[in-house]
Amino acid sequence: MTFRIYDAATHVFDPLHAYWESETNRKVVTVLLVGLFLVALVLIELNRQGFLPASLRSVIGLSHFQAINAAFTLVLLVEVVSLILVLPCSVSKSVGKQFEILALILLRNSFKELVYLPEPIQLGPDMIPVLYILSDSFGALAIFVILGMYYRQQRQRSERIIGESRYRFVAAKKLVALGLLAVFIALAAYSGLDFLFGERTFVFFATFYTVLVFTDILLVLISHRFLPTFHAVLRNSGYAVSTLLLRLSLTAPPYYDAGIGVLAALFALALTWTYNGFYDSLK
Repeated sequence: MTFRIYDAATHVFDPLHAYWESETNRKVVTVLLVGLFLVALVLIELNRQGFLPASLRSVIGLSHFQAINAAFTLVLLVEVVSLILVLPCSVSKSVGKQFEILALILLRNSFKELVYLPEPIQLGPDMIPVLYILSDSFGALAIFVILGMYYRQQRQRSERIIGESRYRFVAAKKLVALGLLAVFIALAAYSGLDFLFGERTFVFFATFYTVLVFTDILLVLISHRFLPTFHAVLRNSGYAVSTLLLRLSLTAPPYYDAGIGVLAALFALALTWTYNGFYDSLK
């Protein structure tokens, strides 16, 4: 029975992953990104000229800079799907992908502050938006640099789980990834409905990253079944702590969000360096 579940998860996950990584899908995503950006610009301009119905005016907005926010939101959604599909890979790769998304979120926050600046763009008496832009953009840059060092620390390790056990381990993670993908689709649909017809109080990325907290713990428990050694459990649990800090940064106020995100990335880097230096050779 267990093997049937693992086989079913593998047969569903593998084609999805292959398509998502394909060149065809990359072209589709590129067209969608460019199309969304241009359509958003046109709709905002029509709204500014008063050509849109009243029911759409508050939804579309009046600042052209909101088109940048819309495009970056789609970029983040694409990256989140990539994160879900990379879960069955190594834990370190999944952690790296999550920090990539955090850096993009900080950059998106920087562009969101442009809404508070006049058009054509110029500095006004209120410097707070500029300070927020500097904080989030330099936070993204710091995480980008730390990620470079983090990826250099990753090593091609000999397989410690082989044969049937390895198949079970990877298939179990694929099953978790499929469940997470279903949650992602449900949250995205609810977020879209809330944006169009609700009060726009639903925060998609913070909510989804909260779900990821429980997903990380579940993956740690699954890995304990196949990698029960102390150093492997501590490494995987430590990565879960770093991503927990990452998610806390999403709900933190300006300045603190970038600071906590950078500290979380530094913790993941230090954990990787320590594991490689002292424990990588242990079985």
